[in-house]
Amino acid sequence: MVSDESKTEGRVSGLKHIPFEQMKTTLLLVGKTTGKLYAEAIEDYVGRINHYIPFNIKVIPDLKNSKSLTEKQQKEKEGELILKTIEDKSFVVLLDEHGKEYRSVEFASWFENKQQTVRSLTFVVGGPYGFSQSVYDRADGKVSLSRMTLSHQMVRLMFIEQVYRACTIIKNEPYHHE
Repeated sequence: MVSDESKTEGRVSGLKHIPFEQMKTTLLLVGKTTGKLYAEAIEDYVGRINHYIPFNIKVIPDLKNSKSLTEKQQKEKEGELILKTIEDKSFVVLLDEHGKEYRSVEFASWFENKQQTVRSLTFVVGGPYGFSQSVYDRADGKVSLSRMTLSHQMVRLMFIEQVYRACTIIKNEPYHHE
């Protein structure tokens, strides 16, 4: 027989004092999601996440004539658009290869802590060359999904699934298995 204590081992405790639903979370993307299967899966997970917290995706359109821009120019132009889109009081986390890596339970704990300390949380997936220095300067943190290089399309889906997983871990629901 499994005790109640061991059932929750490795999980984040459920919220009791501040409703989890109060934190608004945004995923800001540079460029639209191009693959139909990715788009369908992302839409499915966004619907699931919205049962727990207000969650939305904002898309900054791809730059026009980007082939004529240098890598630095492209990052700067995308950076300007990113900074215009982010709310002033939002806590900003870049999805960046040099960011902190978390196990799912650790990310859920971090996510739960943020919901207790911030009202608006924005995650940003940059363009093909990453972020400009001005975006790094504005960021409050960085998270890496893997040390491997992943396509921007894959990152979107993997990250949204991890947000959903974090929500279920926080609520002590059976989606995540340890």
